[in-house]
Amino acid sequence: MSGTLAQSAARGMFFTLGAQGVKILLQLASVAILSRLLTPDDYGLLAIVLVIVGAGEIFRDFGLTAASIQAPTLSRGQRDNLFWLNAAIGATLCVIVFFVSWPATWITGLPQIQAMVQCLSLLFILNGLATQHRASLLRALRFKAIAVVDIAAAVIGLGIAIPAALGGLGYWALVLQQLIVAAVGMAGAMVLARWWPRLPDRTESIRGFIGFGWNLVATNLLMYAGSQLDTVLVGARFGTAALGLYNRAFQLVMTPLNQVRAPINSVAQPVFARVQGDQPRFERYVVAGQLALGYGIGIALAVLAALSTPVVAVMLGPRWLEAAPILCLFAIAAMLSNISMIGYWVYVSRGLTAQLFRYTMVSLAIKVVCLVTGSFFGVVGVAAGFAIAPALSWPISLWWLSRLTPMPVRELYAGAARILAVCLAAAFAAAAAGVFAAGGLVPVAQLAIGGVAGLLAAAFFLVFPLFRKDAATLVWFARLMLNRKK
Repeated sequence: MSGTLAQSAARGMFFTLGAQGVKILLQLASVAILSRLLTPDDYGLLAIVLVIVGAGEIFRDFGLTAASIQAPTLSRGQRDNLFWLNAAIGATLCVIVFFVSWPATWITGLPQIQAMVQCLSLLFILNGLATQHRASLLRALRFKAIAVVDIAAAVIGLGIAIPAALGGLGYWALVLQQLIVAAVGMAGAMVLARWWPRLPDRTESIRGFIGFGWNLVATNLLMYAGSQLDTVLVGARFGTAALGLYNRAFQLVMTPLNQVRAPINSVAQPVFARVQGDQPRFERYVVAGQLALGYGIGIALAVLAALSTPVVAVMLGPRWLEAAPILCLFAIAAMLSNISMIGYWVYVSRGLTAQLFRYTMVSLAIKVVCLVTGSFFGVVGVAAGFAIAPALSWPISLWWLSRLTPMPVRELYAGAARILAVCLAAAFAAAAAGVFAAGGLVPVAQLAIGGVAGLLAAAFFLVFPLFRKDAATLVWFARLMLNRKK
């Protein structure tokens, strides 16, 4: 990676990761505070509602964000048409989900669900209006603007949720947080994108965007169904309290992780799309991207898995300790899925959405089998199935993709093996140190000692040339992030 594009991507990564660092701190503060003010049942109710809302969100975007980013050219008229299409889809889904609240209440047997679903149906309008403004910022590589919007939305949302929870509003504090974040995000994206849509232009065709988006919608819908199956299983078989424990463990791992991966994804997709015609350069992006994801995030997840009990004690409080083994398994699952994320970037950046849909059907089948089998062993069994699924599907992912487009398969397998070796050593060291410190130290001290031990174990691998080469690649990439020259 060299030249202006690489530097732009790296600067974008610098801004977005910095913003996500702030958002992660806000999220952790939110978890630590709200988990002590609200109950597992409150979070269980929100988890059920978000299953419904999340499915609608896939149709609301309709894959048009990725389509507009990936397109080699995008006229003003096409952008206007895409805006109105997203807005119309959002308004339609708002109405549909509003009326879905009645059968959802009947199916779940939970009267609280109706009003929650009806209020959160407004998310479709807010997000539909913001979709193309955010896509415009991403396409222009204006990552700093997106970072400002996201931080402001997170701060204001948390600032509303905490006093609402203190005031005894219960799960309504979580509903308000969702709505405020979406409203602030919409307003910020519209202002900073610096364009206002004109009336639709029939002379500007967006048929190609819809075709691209439809395949991506189908893929994302399958992926979403797989991602929510565990929530449905736990809620249906074990109740809202168990679902609340499961959901808090999931959110404690996945929410910060997604806040890191989302901006990386936002940087990677437009950059990969621009260099797809230069195969050697494209492959260097792919290999470097996997190393950045694997080492940069994987080591932290390995340490988190090893120290799940003190993490739960510190972040959620003593009444949530049953969530510790669930959190451990989620951290393992996140580490494995994190390595395989590079394949998704390649599919989207090269327009292979139809092929991605077919592969997703295979990976979803694997996940369904793992989750359903795990559910016979309780909530922890479901979490175990969640962790086993990416371990089985990731090797298939690379093989499948290599049949469709040139890929540095050998380098990716070798890089993943090195990443997993370092993560495993860090986890064992952190776990051993945590057990040693558990004798008479408070959970915060256990976390500190275990975390240091895990990092030292990871650093030990620098004595080997291959790992020093990986470290040099990461240092080189960090320097690019700090390089402000155009």
